[in-house]
Amino acid sequence: MKHDPIEDPVRFIDERAHAAPLLRKTLRYLFPDHWSFLLGEVALYTFIVLVATGTFLALFFEPSLSETVYRGSYAPLSGATMSHAYKSAVDLSFDVKAGLLMRQTHHWAADIFVAAIVVHLLRVFFTGAFRKPRELTYLIGLAMLFLGLLEGYLGYSMVDDLLSGMGLAIGYAVALSIPLVGGNLGLLVWGGPYPGDPGFESRMFIAHVFLFPAILAALMAAHLALVALRHHTQFRRSDPRAGERRLVGVPMFPGQAPRSLGLMAGTAAVLFGLGALVQINPIWLWGPYETWLGTNGAQPDWYLGWLIGALRLVPGFDVSIAGATIVPNPFWGGALFPLIVLGVLVAWPAVERRLTGDRAAHNLLDRPRDAPLRTGFGLGFLTWVVLVFFAGSSDRLFVFLGLSYVTQIWFWRFAVWIIPVLVGFGAYRTCRALRGFEAVEAVREAEEGRPADAALGAPPETTTSR
Repeated sequence: MKHDPIEDPVRFIDERAHAAPLLRKTLRYLFPDHWSFLLGEVALYTFIVLVATGTFLALFFEPSLSETVYRGSYAPLSGATMSHAYKSAVDLSFDVKAGLLMRQTHHWAADIFVAAIVVHLLRVFFTGAFRKPRELTYLIGLAMLFLGLLEGYLGYSMVDDLLSGMGLAIGYAVALSIPLVGGNLGLLVWGGPYPGDPGFESRMFIAHVFLFPAILAALMAAHLALVALRHHTQFRRSDPRAGERRLVGVPMFPGQAPRSLGLMAGTAAVLFGLGALVQINPIWLWGPYETWLGTNGAQPDWYLGWLIGALRLVPGFDVSIAGATIVPNPFWGGALFPLIVLGVLVAWPAVERRLTGDRAAHNLLDRPRDAPLRTGFGLGFLTWVVLVFFAGSSDRLFVFLGLSYVTQIWFWRFAVWIIPVLVGFGAYRTCRALRGFEAVEAVREAEEGRPADAALGAPPETTTSR
């Protein structure tokens, strides 16, 4: 028999590290055989593209607000005074080989990274995947989402174009509006009254390039470790053999690994294709930031639209005591609203456990109709946030369609309280009705002597007990 050249080094390593059992267990680890579980992997691979393209950009970006005169390839800005930060971003777009591709791919990856986490969160919420014993996994996912929002905000704020300057001005006003600590917080972060001290740009650069990516990577590693330790959840009706104590899925190899590698390659291809073919954030059109310029055609990234909408919807009032302003107006939409959203998402597992009395461990997922209360509340709450998001586009609707801005704001102020209640109640009643239809059907099938749950397709490749 021909000697396999890899056999000796494998035996050498196993005899000294006893790696074969661990390797065997790793290769036999089961993954869910359902497309919705790939949403988390899309977020992971998008993060890898973000790190790779961000590393390239960091080599050419100059985080300095000191002034210079532009003499680059883009003629409309020739001779304009601007910061080194903005000049280096324009140079990346026109004078650095592959610079524009990397800039746009990085920006698209940031948008899709947040979108993948949001869609993944919706799947987790509406199927009950956050229940015991996965509450910590769910909370870490929420931390990644909100830290990703802050990371994205810092990313486009560093460029020092007109859009980022206006965004930072809004952020500064929100920070100052926080009761008791706002003034000190603004001085701590900005280093002085807006636009801050010269070192503010460097602090943003360090936080965006080093600090937050490291924290995100650590949270992602902890999230994946918890997923591996607790194993994946599975849909109740995906396979007749699936149960609370029986895991059904495909093994790491040869089942999941080729799929995952293909998804990684596909994700990267889509992101680089978008970066090459679809323009995003053309900063050379916005121009450098000037404090006396208040408007342009630029819009913040989609994931900040809900905060812009909240700032626009809150009526103009402050809370004052004895002539002193205690809570300025930007606090309600810019700080309190996102804190409420985060607080509700964090608290919901405990609230549901209290309302239902269900404290058991769950490895099987619900269909949305199986939990009418959760589905009704979740859709109503999601509608509330989405309507606030739409309210952030009121200025664009005024420009493009001529719709009265004031009329739009008053419409949204009523809509955000009425429509979510109607949607939530409608979803709750629909789920109850669907469950009733299924109960009637189950009784009829039982009377006819047929099983209520017939085989639902070919079984997955591998099964094992938990």
